[in-house]
Amino acid sequence: MLVSTTISALCKLTDIKDAIRITAEAGFDAFDMPFFGKTMELFSGDDYVEKAKDLRKYADGLGIVCNQAHAPCPSSRPDLETTKQIYKDIVRSMEVASVLGAKIIAVHPVQHLKYAEHPDELFEMNVKFYKSLIPYCEKFGIRVGCENMWQDNSRTQAITESTCARAWEFCKYLDAVNSEWIVGCLDIGHVSLVNADIPEFIHKMGNKRLRALHIHDTDYVKDLHTMPFLGKIDYHAVCKALGEIGYEGDVTFEADGYENYGYANQFPLELMPAAEKLLCSVGKYLASEIEKNRKNEREAI
Repeated sequence: MLVSTTISALCKLTDIKDAIRITAEAGFDAFDMPFFGKTMELFSGDDYVEKAKDLRKYADGLGIVCNQAHAPCPSSRPDLETTKQIYKDIVRSMEVASVLGAKIIAVHPVQHLKYAEHPDELFEMNVKFYKSLIPYCEKFGIRVGCENMWQDNSRTQAITESTCARAWEFCKYLDAVNSEWIVGCLDIGHVSLVNADIPEFIHKMGNKRLRALHIHDTDYVKDLHTMPFLGKIDYHAVCKALGEIGYEGDVTFEADGYENYGYANQFPLELMPAAEKLLCSVGKYLASEIEKNRKNEREAI
């Protein structure tokens, strides 16, 4: 089990190679490549494959791998032409991620419609959307991770449910697509924001559907994307559930902050090495807790 983190916050402060270096020196086994902002711009030219190969060679030299990636988001807009361009960017990010060595790339579901008013329509749109990505998965040798989401209530400005916010619907999506190439990437923080029971959610998905994680903490109100143990999520219970289902993926942080709060985005560049080292220590602790609970489950059987 690799311990990994997104380099999103670091890429806002420095260039991508320096971001990977800081991550490697902090002790992480791997990094999650975010394809938005200037990182997506880096691969916008015709030489994107060569740039990806160069970046992978650089990371290999540091002894760190790219285990996971995040496609451009959102995956859709009300405007059809904009959505078509986003789709092209998603496909390119899948190719670049595969060159970097990533085994899975998180791709947000289509959710430009209000979920409360269009759940069935969004379901049909997303099954079609994820099935359309399968040929590219096969071509590039990379899995797509469908992610559970949330939306804003336009009247109250509070967070409300969206696509795959409930375990039964997440499972329904993956089962309807029915491909080894489309798997579940469970955002732990997002589960908390819709008041769902996280261990129960994990158990309902099981280890065959649940293949990747976005790990961060929240206060059950805002999408903080802060470090575990700084919010209110019971990560001991989370690790217990992951161990009990025999989770086989990696521990991947998405504690890069959201808007003006969070963890990694709160520090200046000079303090990021220390901040990343602490985050890595937390990751190794979580990995050990998952493994301990997996061992306990095996012994109980």
